[in-house]
Amino acid sequence: MSMAIQTGRTLPAIVKLFAELRRKCRMCPRIERFWLWLNGFYCSTLLKRAFWRLIILPIHAWRLIIPNCPPDHPELIQDTNEYYCEYDSTWEDPTSEETSRKRTNNYTIRSTRQRDDRRMPNLQFYLGQRASSPDGIYIEDFHNNWYGKYSKLERVHSYIQWLFPLQERGMNYQAKELTKKEIEAFLQDETAKKRLVKSYKLMLDFYGIQLSNDTTGEVRRANNWRDRFDNLDRHTHNNLRITRILKCLGTLGFPHYQAPLVRFFLEETLVKGNLYNVKESVLNYFISAVIVQQKRKELVEYAYKLYEVKHQFVVP
Repeated sequence: MSMAIQTGRTLPAIVKLFAELRRKCRMCPRIERFWLWLNGFYCSTLLKRAFWRLIILPIHAWRLIIPNCPPDHPELIQDTNEYYCEYDSTWEDPTSEETSRKRTNNYTIRSTRQRDDRRMPNLQFYLGQRASSPDGIYIEDFHNNWYGKYSKLERVHSYIQWLFPLQERGMNYQAKELTKKEIEAFLQDETAKKRLVKSYKLMLDFYGIQLSNDTTGEVRRANNWRDRFDNLDRHTHNNLRITRILKCLGTLGFPHYQAPLVRFFLEETLVKGNLYNVKESVLNYFISAVIVQQKRKELVEYAYKLYEVKHQFVVP
């Protein structure tokens, strides 16, 4: 009897812990990228869930348990002790080789960021003063030679971080993160902003969409939308690309372009029944990327009205 009572108390705690670990794993961009990549393969849902629960979840859960939290989500570190100290030199052996290596790496990272802050590599790229890395392509070459080259745009994965830079790392580790000074300079440079719109149109065409109004950001289907929608629905890594594009538009002077694109995807997925594999990303990520609070609220209300099963709708 006592054993049954003890089991009844322990089981809910285990279930709660498992749910918490899974939630934290979902917060990790690495896991999200891998999950979207896995969805691109034609295998059963049961197999995907088994792979997630038996391999990915336990591995990442262990990484959350050990003291060193991965750099993708430092917010998971919670210092509950009010006297918590991030670093104290007396904790370490002065002759430790590992300690010296860590300090050298930290110094290298800080030095690299300071150099990037001065050189502004993303702005230089958009002004045609440097090429992308590792591809070695200038911005004008992207606009002139890559437009409509759908196979190349789908196959190559190292250009999107240069066309749409963010203040966070992407899968191309040779691309540079945006800095605050770089953002300020970009917002004041009309040449860079015009070229960003060209990059946006290039990717919209790749997805079968057309920018119908440069002022308001309204979009509509392009003539080749059927073929491009089919490609978008089959290659779900493009969901991550679209999220990056939305974030970049909001950061570099075009927040009014965000809501029209998200609304377009809401209509295509919830009203017209297209892009089944994009719907979840629209609800969970595209809406959240809109930085204007009122526009984001309107999109959530619009999505709720269109959503078939109301009790399953979760506000992002």
